[in-house]
Order: sequence, then structure tokens, then C-alpha cells
Amino acid sequence: MSTTALIVAAGKGERAGGGLPKQYRLLGGKPMLRRAVQALASHPAISKVRVVIGSGQQALAQQALDGIDVGKLVEGGEERADSVRAGLSAIEGEAILVHDAARPFCPPQVIDRLLAPLEFFEGAAPVLAIGDTLARASDRLNEPVDRTGMVRVQTPQAFRLAALRSAYESWSGATPTDETTVARAAGLTVAAVEGDPALEKITTPRDFARAEEWLLSRLVPRTGIGFDVHAFGGEGPIMLGGVEVPHLRGLAGHSDADVVLHAITDALLGAAGLGDIGEHFPPSDRRWAGASSDLFVAHAAALVRDNGGIIDHIDCTIICEEPKVGPHRLAMRKAVAAALGIEEAQISIKATTTEGLGFTGRHEGIAAQAVANIRQEVSR
Repeated sequence: MSTTALIVAAGKGERAGGGLPKQYRLLGGKPMLRRAVQALASHPAISKVRVVIGSGQQALAQQALDGIDVGKLVEGGEERADSVRAGLSAIEGEAILVHDAARPFCPPQVIDRLLAPLEFFEGAAPVLAIGDTLARASDRLNEPVDRTGMVRVQTPQAFRLAALRSAYESWSGATPTDETTVARAAGLTVAAVEGDPALEKITTPRDFARAEEWLLSRLVPRTGIGFDVHAFGGEGPIMLGGVEVPHLRGLAGHSDADVVLHAITDALLGAAGLGDIGEHFPPSDRRWAGASSDLFVAHAAALVRDNGGIIDHIDCTIICEEPKVGPHRLAMRKAVAAALGIEEAQISIKATTTEGLGFTGRHEGIAAQAVANIRQEVSR
């Protein structure tokens, strides 16, 4: 079956605080909506992802989803059901997964479990058993509620697209909280499959804190090493660590020949398993002739974050006989930290000589070696 994922992200999300609708707040360095979309878009059984947004949220959504193909953004309505209806009218295919942006961590195994029953049922939803005691309450506990057979219903929920459209057309009750309510009212059979605690809905500031802690528990340390060399050539000054350093001779290179930033870029790309600087900024590409290496290192940092990583520390050693690095070391730390979007305390810049040995000892050029320590999300 051709399956489209429809992510509903039209709410105001005011209870979460933070001054933004919650779907656009950062969670582990990424907008929550982006995480929800990536979780579904990465599944091989999902052919398209479409997103329903609230009125006036176009710019926020485009920024959050930059680089991800979600087609034309669909504008939703005041109620969740209105937004789902708008999404249903804008998509095609045989099956649909309806998901909430407020549940950004969808394991691929849940999607597998949801799609399998559609051969025999009109719909399927993930559920979790209730282990706590249930009771009715006002300002005090009242009578207990029998929890036998009770479950918590999560999203995403899977349906045959035509069946869900028909169910919504016949719905005349109060605003439903999910699609299984609409489907069952229309007489559709909805299978219950095993859900996942990762699908907990994020609503309040406490939920955000819990989600951040959960993300941190999934991070593993990774280390990358970068090395770069540039020969002296032409007139100075030279660029080192994003700082212009006075010197009689310049450094030869396709870009600005910042040997420090090039080494750090390679270290970050290596730590994230994303190739090297030559793959992302090939010397044969004339766009990078004379370019500032700030662009390279900032791009590497963005890739680390887009892949669920956090930069912990950068250590770089500059190897040269000249110029003297000491007077510029603090400025380099500040410039590198700004380019990477991290604190100066996370940057170490050192310098050494080779005691007159080798090409640096012969004053022929400058080398730099960098180590990047990051933490990155483990794949499911």
C-alpha cells in the first residue's frame, strides 16, 4: 500500500510555555515538529509526509522543516478534527498514518505494527496497558474504576484512507480527541497493537524536561580527528581560527586557508560519521574560492546537530614556527566558539613547534590537528 503520514501541528501549545507553539520549541536542539516529521519520513513504508499547521504559522513551519520534503503545508482549523479534515482533503494514496507533532519520538517498530493489520482491518492504533490504580476524583479521591481491559490510546494511528475519509464525512458528534473515535462511530474495526512509552505526548514544561532527559539517555560519546596543512604563499596576513593574524606571508589555499578551522571541520564531520571537508566543500568548486572558513565549520556543526548530536569539546593544536600564536589564542577561542554556537569554555587552542624539524620547522607552512568530542543519538 502507498502510505502517507499526516502530522497534525496546528495547535497553539500554550500550556508548554516558552513563548512559541510547542511544536516549534527546541527539543534536544531541534524543533519538536522536525523530530516528529523525521521519525515518520525515515520509515521505508511511508512514501510521503504532509503537515497541517495553524493559521499564521507558515514561517515557523518552513524554518523548522528546512530541507525536508513535506510538499505544500496545509492550513488547519480551530479544532484538531478540522485540521485532520483539511489534511485528508489534501492527500492521496491507499493508507494514512495520522500523528500528533506533540509525540516526536515514534519508533519504526510501531509503524510496522500499525501497517500490518490494514490488510484485514480498516484501522489500527497503538495502545499501552494501564498499570496504575484508577479512580474518579474532584478535590478528593472517589470511587475506584475497574482497569480491566483499559488501555491508553496513542498516535500515530493507521487507516485505509478512503475508510477514514468516509468516517469523517458521517461524523456529527462533539469534537473527537483522535481518529479511532471517529472510525469506531462509523462502524469501522480498529485493531489494537502494542504502543511504546516513547510516544508519550508532550504538553507541559515538565513533559519537555522529561523528554530532554530521555534524549540525553540516548546519547553516546563519539570522537573525531581532523588534520590540515597549508603552505606559505603570497602576502599576509593569514587567517587562523577565524582571526586575522599579521604576518609577512600568507597561506596558500582554495578558500581562506584557515588551517585551524579546516582541521576542526574535519574533526566534527569525522565524529558524526559524515565524511570530510572535501566531500562537502570540494576544492574544484569555484564557489569556495577565497571563502571564509567560518562557513565550513558552521556547516559541520549544523550537520552534527541535525543528526541528533551535541558538541561537547573541541581541542586544536597549531603546529608552526611562525607566527606566534599566543597573543591571538583567546581571540581564536572566541571566534571558534561563535562559529560553532557553543561556549568558549568548550574550546581549547594550543600551539607547538617541531623544534626545527620537517616542513613546519623549515618555515614552509602551518599544520593543525583537532579533536572533536560529541554526543550523538543512537539509531533505533
